[in-house]
Amino acid sequence: MDMVLEFERPLVELKKRIQTLQDMQEADGLDLSASISQLQVQAVRLQEQIFSDLSRWQRTQLSRHPHRPYTLDYVKGLFTGFRELKGDRAGHEDAAIVCGQAWFGETPVMVMGHQKGRNTKENLRHNFGMAKPEGYRKALRLMQLANRFGRPIICFIDTSGAFPGIEAEARGQAEAIARNIMEMSVLTVPIICVVIGEGGSGGALAVGVGNRVLMMENAVYSVISPEGCAAILWRDRAEAPTAAEALRVTAEDCLGFGVADEIVAEPPGGAHRDHEAAIASLGEALARHLEALSKMSPQEVKDDRYARFRKLGGHLEPS
Repeated sequence: MDMVLEFERPLVELKKRIQTLQDMQEADGLDLSASISQLQVQAVRLQEQIFSDLSRWQRTQLSRHPHRPYTLDYVKGLFTGFRELKGDRAGHEDAAIVCGQAWFGETPVMVMGHQKGRNTKENLRHNFGMAKPEGYRKALRLMQLANRFGRPIICFIDTSGAFPGIEAEARGQAEAIARNIMEMSVLTVPIICVVIGEGGSGGALAVGVGNRVLMMENAVYSVISPEGCAAILWRDRAEAPTAAEALRVTAEDCLGFGVADEIVAEPPGGAHRDHEAAIASLGEALARHLEALSKMSPQEVKDDRYARFRKLGGHLEPS
């Protein structure tokens, strides 16, 4: 792994020592099993110590880790027969959001989500997962198609926010986001949204109006990035850790506020360390929620989504 977060470094260095001893044992025929076992026990304890007490800023860093599974990784691991559909039917295509028809087990579904890249070339192609208006219009077109044919919709959220460029604003970025939010609210098929990494502002909300909103354990969801908040409040992006604490961006925070309905457990050390385990964990949660929602009538699905969002923002007056 070529990127190591600062708080992960002691664990990574310890695992390198273990790997070195294992290589020596295999190459030289030495019996180093006792030392290896001792270090492995230390590694497990250190991992539990580090990841049991992460700050909100550290969770934010994990949510952005470039080796986390992205939308297409989940599509490959959870769905069959995926067929990508492109274009907003107004002359534009935006690779920052990928959409397509697929099968989840025996259920035909419509899948969509933000897509980032693993390298510079891919990131430029996908615009770092920051969608333009045509990306959201493509998503809406295919959500309406799914609604017409009674297909549940699965949305993967992983973006720092909608693309803020002048050309995106000129083509109606705010209108595209607002229209998606409005139109998603009245669809009569089940919608399950999953924050798999970073859920940023309106760029996330434009595909985030679901009957159920799930969050991966180390995902974050916020109205603004910690850096953006810090730049506004303190005029210093270095105050991002302080802003992250104030914003309360983690999956645990969002579950407490009712913004998220379930936290999906990640493998020890984070989803970037074990894609297969993270994908399997999400698959179990998706199957459970999809089964429950499939028992509802179209009107009940619509009413359920309405009731979910009406509850947000409620508070108790002090006595």
